[in-house]
Amino acid sequence: MSGEKQRVIQEYVPGKQVTMAHIIPNPQGDLHERLGLESGGAIGIMTITPSEAAIIAAAAATKAGNIEIGFVDRFTGSLVITGEVADVEAAIRAAVRILVGVLGFTASEVTRS
Repeated sequence: MSGEKQRVIQEYVPGKQVTMAHIIPNPQGDLHERLGLESGGAIGIMTITPSEAAIIAAAAATKAGNIEIGFVDRFTGSLVITGEVADVEAAIRAAVRILVGVLGFTASEVTRS
């Protein structure tokens, strides 16, 4: 049996979860450019499962603050927003509140760096 290959099966089982909600208040260098973001300012990042809920998070975020959607992907559950620090923070927190309070998601803590 020492010559046999092991087979590993990975399974993706989506739950209703905000796996990351993070705010970068003052990005340095050319981070905006490297991410393909047209506007500057703070950056807010979320990852969500099921991934389609990123659309709901984006809608909630735009209603909560004067932000720009930098990227939203319904296939990976990624959301990136930009704007003034207070607006980005309000938008991220509002998106988490909607997902948790209305849709019953669990969420990680909103963090900043």
